[in-house]
Amino acid sequence: MDLDLDMDLDLDLDLDMDLDMDPDPDPDPDPDMDPGTGTDIHLELTGEGTRREQLMRALREAIGSGRLAPGVRLPPYRSLARDLGVALNTAAAAYGELVAEGWLTARQGSGTRVARRSSPLASEAPRRSAPPVRRPSYDMMPTSPDASAFPRQAWQTSSRRALGAAPNDAFGVGDPRGRVELRVALTEYLARARGVRTAPHRIVVCAGFAHALRILGEVLDGTVAVESYGLDFHRSLLAAAGRDTVPLRLDARGARIEELPGTGAGAVLLTPANQFPTGGPLHSERRAAVIDWARASGGLVLEDDYDGEFRYDRQPIGAVQGLDPDRVVYLGSTSKSLSPALRLGWMVLPERLVDAVLAAKGPRELWSGALDQLTLADFIACGAYDRHLRRMRPTYRRRRDQLLAVLAERAPHIRVGGISAGLHAVLDLPPGTERDALRAAGRLGLALDGLGAYRHPRSAMPARDGLVIGYGTPPEHAFTGALHALCLALPPAPG
Repeated sequence: MDLDLDMDLDLDLDLDMDLDMDPDPDPDPDPDMDPGTGTDIHLELTGEGTRREQLMRALREAIGSGRLAPGVRLPPYRSLARDLGVALNTAAAAYGELVAEGWLTARQGSGTRVARRSSPLASEAPRRSAPPVRRPSYDMMPTSPDASAFPRQAWQTSSRRALGAAPNDAFGVGDPRGRVELRVALTEYLARARGVRTAPHRIVVCAGFAHALRILGEVLDGTVAVESYGLDFHRSLLAAAGRDTVPLRLDARGARIEELPGTGAGAVLLTPANQFPTGGPLHSERRAAVIDWARASGGLVLEDDYDGEFRYDRQPIGAVQGLDPDRVVYLGSTSKSLSPALRLGWMVLPERLVDAVLAAKGPRELWSGALDQLTLADFIACGAYDRHLRRMRPTYRRRRDQLLAVLAERAPHIRVGGISAGLHAVLDLPPGTERDALRAAGRLGLALDGLGAYRHPRSAMPARDGLVIGYGTPPEHAFTGALHALCLALPPAPG
């Protein structure tokens, strides 16, 4: 005779066996007899009564409190009985009675599930819905590229390939240096596309530029010179690490490097490819001058390669790091090239800083997932990264050209600053009009940044009124509407 070996043979050993069990002990139609199947649920069998009564009470509490939501599939009663250490008939009877009471439903082929109710049970406290979050109709904040343009299919292909080829150690404790596959891919790509000179052991993967700056703040000594206009968030990160910041004035050639010796700074943070937010590259003479300063003073240049891949009117300018890899920390990320949601960045370090940076980062990788790193490594190595950038450059150039054309037609008194590069532009406004323009934009459902928010509080430069426009952020279908709202928010022509 073919006996069912999965059957519990110790039913009669459960001294708490319920003799008044439901005549149909198997309300769960799931035919799977493997006790390892089903979902995990947390139930505590406590209080008075039989084990069946305790189980029913625990299930009612879990459903009534919302821990088990309507529609959630419960484990087969065989699995539940084994997990809780109760007899099969105890779990079966509990399921059967709760089905009869309306707490659960049991259908052939769909298992036992929490019932979907049109109104809360009496034991449920009524829930208040959270007030809706009011989102802007149009987003022109300079915070990200067009999220709808993320190369999902190509990324999925690389992800699948990377997962299949991943070595076993990729699923263990992460190396604080980052996956070697990504560091090798970055070494080749940065040399080819940005003129960076490095080796894999001098690259440390991080969770983006802000994470890199937080780590470097712990490694650096003394004051850090920064550009007079920049992200206050970055200044705050340095301040939190005990680093004071001193501003350098800006002009049409970028940061005034000649001011560095008088600051007493031991490091300088620059955006040489395209100054953020005012726009424009660091002039070649000043690029050479900052290297001369670093060599003469023993200082360090922190190069934020912001928008380094996006230049529309000519070849992108190479990285300053290529002039002296021993005096420059090159910082890059996928935040603008792909998406800030990836949380992937890198530091290309002088040899002498590698150990100190790794010590500050910690003994294991806590920030960037190994699978995302492996996916990016494949994405770069197979050429998909280059293809994506080449596809997006004409898209963003067209948007910038459209912005300029609309402003020339509808607001010719507004000057657009910066160069044909990056994902943002600065609109210079008449003095005293920035705040009113931001308020008007808010009423129109348009999210914008004002230039004043980026000014260093100790800057010697006169304050400028302006708007920082992220023309890369809106999805394609919303761009025309965003431009229309922008024009309505701008101050009228004087006179």
